[in-house]
Amino acid sequence: MASSNKSISFIRTSDFSQSAPRATGEVHVIVGPMFAGKTTSLLRRVKSEAENGRNVAMIKSSKDTRYATDSVVSHDGIKFPCWALPDLSSFRAKYGEDSYEKLDVIGIDEAQFFDDLYDFCCKAADNDGKIVIVAGLDGDYLRRNFGSVLHIIPLADTVTKLTARCDLCGKRAFFTWRKTQETQTELIGGADVYMPVCRFHYVNGQIAMETGRSVRESRNKVKTECFLLEAAAPVV
Repeated sequence: MASSNKSISFIRTSDFSQSAPRATGEVHVIVGPMFAGKTTSLLRRVKSEAENGRNVAMIKSSKDTRYATDSVVSHDGIKFPCWALPDLSSFRAKYGEDSYEKLDVIGIDEAQFFDDLYDFCCKAADNDGKIVIVAGLDGDYLRRNFGSVLHIIPLADTVTKLTARCDLCGKRAFFTWRKTQETQTELIGGADVYMPVCRFHYVNGQIAMETGRSVRESRNKVKTECFLLEAAAPVV
């Protein structure tokens, strides 16, 4: 029986030119209805990181001009300077390459307004080693997905769902109720437009609103028909 004298050569890891991989970052998501303290929680975390010696930056949507144009401001008046941008993809260039390289933590407020949220968080955490802390609404006033906030849940290291207090009964509020009749998804406002409500008052309020809308539509229809009949009536 013939024997094989072929030798197998092994490649040692030391034969490769080694370069230290860049440390990966983190993504933390804070969601909940309006008035749940999302911005307050975000600001506390970012300020804590800054006090621990880390370089931090805050971003908010330029659409939100309720309290200040150059600061993130919570409903209870806590402020922090920020970059107000129409999108996240422009942040790195505006912040500066050298400054961005030294950056450790990025806070993002009102994240539901950024269409490029997923791509930004993915690159900042996975490739650039940044800690990204995101705060935003997970649902709109109809309890539907709002923007891209829920899209980044699979990227997140942690997800925190905050609750408010129902304005009508004081129980835990999971939902945002819109007081006005506007129907567009994006309608920026405060307590004059929105209030937090529990499930009971959201469901019963929704029924009341739909009933009222039906009554108004019926009345408008009757008025229109009466007007058309009067217009069509012959002049005697």
